[in-house]
Amino acid sequence: MRAVRSMSSIPIASSDESNLLLRVAKSSSSRATFVRFACVGGTIAILDAGLLYLLKDLPPFNVYTARLISYFAAMCAGYILNRYFTFHHLERGRVLWDELLRFFSVHAFGGALNLAVYALIVTLADRLEVRGLAAAIAPLLGVWVGGVVGMCFNFWMSKKHVFGARSD
Repeated sequence: MRAVRSMSSIPIASSDESNLLLRVAKSSSSRATFVRFACVGGTIAILDAGLLYLLKDLPPFNVYTARLISYFAAMCAGYILNRYFTFHHLERGRVLWDELLRFFSVHAFGGALNLAVYALIVTLADRLEVRGLAAAIAPLLGVWVGGVVGMCFNFWMSKKHVFGARSD
């Protein structure tokens, strides 16, 4: 991995690394598509966790209601990023509303898996009377583990049923 030094001594990407990133961003291979999907997943996980932690201690919310809102916001961002970045190379052949309905249906089920794993981790931490730092990061751990489970399901279903070609 070669880094080129800028005038301020901060390493910047070499042209080889930039070319690799550009190839991954534009490639239609399944591996590159999954890498893009995972990058979108990481981005929306940060949005999800950030909004969760922002809302969870406000008076009308708790860790569950805040998570529903944070997940919905992340799902909306995920649709836009996946449509125009992850699956940009697929010919959709669908009207926008059909694709949106499919996306939210698939991701609602993936979200149910995600939220079930999240609730399991948060509930276990509570029932085991976890305290301190472990208690503070239990919701974050739930977001991440639930996110991985949901991401795998959502990728497979999105590729096949949301952004793939129509099969009339």
